[in-house]
Amino acid sequence: MVWLKSFVAAFLATLVFHQGVFGLLYLAEVVPAAPYNMEPRAPLGVPAVISLAFWGGLWGLPLWAVVRHMGSLGYWGVSLVFGAVLPTAVAMLVVFPLKGLDVSAATWMGGLILNGAWGIGTALFMVLMGARRKPADAL
Repeated sequence: MVWLKSFVAAFLATLVFHQGVFGLLYLAEVVPAAPYNMEPRAPLGVPAVISLAFWGGLWGLPLWAVVRHMGSLGYWGVSLVFGAVLPTAVAMLVVFPLKGLDVSAATWMGGLILNGAWGIGTALFMVLMGARRKPADAL
């Protein structure tokens, strides 16, 4: 059951934290595209933001595997660093080139910020869903 919670937490963190920070960057005119992209994506035709949240949910599984037994400081710190670094590296080194998208210092920085927010959001949702059993570890 906790693995389902980690998927759901990461799925929700994508919609709330990742896209929320993306929205703030959009309002500040730092990024040109609006958050919550509803354009259909191949092959299933689901909205892009739902596809992104699905992949975010999958990333929640290895994140939970890494942080589940850590104390408070490690839990939050590793969630932030894991979120910022690993999904960003995969996106910039694998996904962007496969899609023919440009990779620059700006896209790296954006990825680190957005995915770091996702990592913290996933950790927070895991606490809120009760996956962190020890109250001392939860805060």
